[in-house]
Amino acid sequence: MARTELTPQDIEYKKIISSKLQSLLQKSGKKQIDITRQVNIPASTLTGYFKGTRLPSPENVEKLAKFFNVENYEIDPRFKPATNDEENKSAEIEDMLDSAMTFDGKPLSNNDRNVIRGMIEAYLKNKE
Repeated sequence: MARTELTPQDIEYKKIISSKLQSLLQKSGKKQIDITRQVNIPASTLTGYFKGTRLPSPENVEKLAKFFNVENYEIDPRFKPATNDEENKSAEIEDMLDSAMTFDGKPLSNNDRNVIRGMIEAYLKNKE
């Protein structure tokens, strides 16, 4: 059966989910095989999520969220609850920072996140 064509938003979601999963895995100190064993997601499917080549099903997002002890939307932005505009902007900035990496591919330090967050917020204020 042919797969449906992905929208540009779906392509972006794959990148975001991949980045968030890699970050959560690094913070947890666990390995992908630990996830496969504990939540029964096939290794090949899980690899697709981590590489950004597949979008997880809602059921698998739930399994991953439970594994990492986070909310669904902290892995997959499609589950983000609706909030007011200010909170949306803040959440979007946090999503950008979560997917950002240093030059050598490591997650940003808290100091770097704060500096970049301030720059983005200043830019958005001046833009209004």
